Amino acid sequence: MEIDYCFVAFFRSVGRVGRTAPIWEVYMRGIRTVLAATTMLAGIGAASATDLEVTHWWTSGGEAAAVKVFADAFNATGNNWVDGAIAGGGNARPIIISRITGGDPMGATQLNTGRDAEDLVKAGLMTDLTELAEKEGWADFIRPAKLLDSCRFEGKIYCVPVNIHSFQWMWMNRGVYEDNGLAVPTNWTEFVASAPALREKGVIPLAVGGEPWQINGMSGVFMVALGGVDLYRQINAQKSAEAAASPEMTEVFEAISAARGMVDDGFVGRAWNDAANMVITGKAGAQIMGDWAQGEFSVAGLTAGKEYDCLPGLGMHPALDTGGDAFYFPKPADGNPEIVKAQLEMASMLVSKEVQVAFNLKKGSLPIRGDIDLAAANACMQKGLVILENPDNILPSGEQTWSSDTQGQFEDLWVEFFNDPGMSVDEAQERFVEIVENAD
Repeated sequence: MEIDYCFVAFFRSVGRVGRTAPIWEVYMRGIRTVLAATTMLAGIGAASATDLEVTHWWTSGGEAAAVKVFADAFNATGNNWVDGAIAGGGNARPIIISRITGGDPMGATQLNTGRDAEDLVKAGLMTDLTELAEKEGWADFIRPAKLLDSCRFEGKIYCVPVNIHSFQWMWMNRGVYEDNGLAVPTNWTEFVASAPALREKGVIPLAVGGEPWQINGMSGVFMVALGGVDLYRQINAQKSAEAAASPEMTEVFEAISAARGMVDDGFVGRAWNDAANMVITGKAGAQIMGDWAQGEFSVAGLTAGKEYDCLPGLGMHPALDTGGDAFYFPKPADGNPEIVKAQLEMASMLVSKEVQVAFNLKKGSLPIRGDIDLAAANACMQKGLVILENPDNILPSGEQTWSSDTQGQFEDLWVEFFNDPGMSVDEAQERFVEIVENAD
C-alpha cells in the first residue's frame, strides 16, 4: 500500500500544469550544471576516459533525439558513448544476445524492462549493479516498484529501468477528419464508423506496420479496450486459459479481424515510425502504437491536442501497461575494471533527475523517478498521468509476464491471423488458448 501511495503521489505531482517554456530552459541548464559538477567531483578527466559501445534500437527521428540526451550526458562524465544502433527491436534482440553469449559483449545495451535478459542473467553474463543501486537508494525513488523488481534475480539487481512506456494508445491526425467534414473520433466505435467515409476520401483509416511485435502489441491494446482490465489481468498476469477462451476474448479476435479491412496492402514489413509518418502526413487517419510515437509527432513539429490527438485505451477502457526500456551491462570478456567503472558511471547517470526529465520529454515516455516534476508534459502525456493516478489502471506489460519464448509464440499467431483472412476467429482463439495453457 505504501508503494502504491507513493506512485499515485508521483503522478499527481507530475500532472500539475501552469509552468511555461522557461522551466524547460531551467531543466537544461540544470542538466549541464549537475553533469559538470559530477565530472569535477569524480575527478574524471581525459586520461581516464573509457569507450563504451552501447547497443539499442532507437533509430527513428524521435528516438534519435532522445538517445542523444543519454549520449551527451555520458560523454559529459569524461567517457565516450560509442553508438551501436540496430534498427528494429525484432532484429536487435537476437544480435545483442548472440554477441553476449558468443564472447563479444558490448559495454551496455538497451532491452525491454522485463524478462528479455533473464537467461543472460542466469548465465552470469551481466554486471551486478546491486551495490550501486543500494548506495544511491534506487528502491526509494523508482516507481512503480515493479520496474526495479523486473531487474532483480536472486535478490540482486542487473539492469536500470529508464522510462515508463505503454502500448495502449491510438494516435490521430485531427486535420484528416476536420478537413473532410468528419468529427474526430473519441473511441474505437466511432473510429470504426468513420472508416468508410475516410476510404471514400482516399485516406487509409488505420496505418499499421507489419512487424510481429507491432501486431502482437496491437492485440494487447484491443484486449484492454474491448475486454477490459479484468480480462487483460486474467490472461497476462494470472495466465488463465478460461479467460483466453472467453466470449470477451472472442470479441478481441473479431476486432482484430475487422481492423484488417482498414489497412492498406503495403503494411507487411512496414516499420512503426513509417506508419506513424503516414498519420503525420495525412495519408492515414490513425495508428495504434505505444506512447513512443509522440517523439515522431514532436520531431515533425506537431502539437498534441492541436494537430494530433490521442485515445488511451482506444477511448473505451483507459488503462496503461507500464513496461518500458532498461539498460543492461554485459560483463567485459576480459574483466576490464575500467569498463566496469564506466558501466557503473553510466548506470548512475541514467537514473539522475535531470537526465530523466530531459530524456523522457524527448522520448514521449514517463520518468521512472517518483521524486521529480514533469510540468512540461504535453496534452497526451497529461491524459496518461491522470489515468495512472488510479493504481487500478496500472497494468503489467507482456515483457514482464511472459517469457521470450512465449512472447514469440504470441507474435507468430497474431501475425498469421492478421495476414491471413482465411484463418477463422475460432481457429486463432483455439491456438491462443493453447499458448496460454503451456506458457512458462
